[in-house]
Amino acid sequence: MQESRLFRIVYYLLDKGRATAPELAEHFEVSVRTIYRDIDTLSGAGIPIYAETGRNGGIYLMKGFVLDKAVLSDEEKQEILLAMQSLSIAQNNDEIIRKLSAIFNLNTDNWLEIDFSRWGTPHSDNKKFEQLKSAVIHQKCVKIAYASSYEEITERIIQPIKLLYKSMSWYLKAYCTQKQDYRIFKLTRIMNIEVLSEGFSNKEFPELEIASKPVYKKIVLRFPKEVAYRVYDEFDITQVEIQTNGDLIVSTEMPEDAWLIGYLLTFGTQVDIIEPLYLKEVLAEQARKIYEKNKP
Repeated sequence: MQESRLFRIVYYLLDKGRATAPELAEHFEVSVRTIYRDIDTLSGAGIPIYAETGRNGGIYLMKGFVLDKAVLSDEEKQEILLAMQSLSIAQNNDEIIRKLSAIFNLNTDNWLEIDFSRWGTPHSDNKKFEQLKSAVIHQKCVKIAYASSYEEITERIIQPIKLLYKSMSWYLKAYCTQKQDYRIFKLTRIMNIEVLSEGFSNKEFPELEIASKPVYKKIVLRFPKEVAYRVYDEFDITQVEIQTNGDLIVSTEMPEDAWLIGYLLTFGTQVDIIEPLYLKEVLAEQARKIYEKNKP
């Protein structure tokens, strides 16, 4: 119990900066004498903690004190460094990593690289991510031009709440001042970004209503082994059944809409619809229109 309280005293002082013995005694529900004994114990363990008397006195940690081995294990320090290293591109935190490595007296190999940009765009996507990350952290409104699924590019002012990575894509959860409602924007469809000086109060993105979610239906597809690499890129292994001839049968759930037809067309002749059968006709008709439009 005492060890737990010692840690909590350190965390409390790191958060508050300074506190009086009576304040700590009340917060941790112990006597003032016990607090002073705890301070002596922490000091003896190497924590730079001090107590000053007088009107402006109190108990405080040495300025610049960072959690060290008395609080974090070597494994925990390693996890912190690796977590920060994994986001080094987005966070621009190489200097912080170097400082923490020195403080923790640990060195990590550069084992992971994360790049938010698409192939062929080495800078624009990273810059976009950095702008939105800053706007989320500092709660600044953002003016964007967005290519919606309704075949239009619109300008709108949004209040960015949280960045989301899901199914191999980045999204932004935000409040749209134009729609007066919460929306999710796909980062690759955000054409232009302007971070505004106008701020906004903290918001919590609500759970989406069931009614607003697309209706998913069972889809069964057959793919030849030649495109197995792409099947495993885009479907979970639990949805894939390998046939004796090497074909792959994928059973999944997808919304039956224009996106699905466009998605299936990207496989060209390397996909066969098993279920539902009526999608075969829809896909064939769309392929016929593409041929008619582009035939010599």
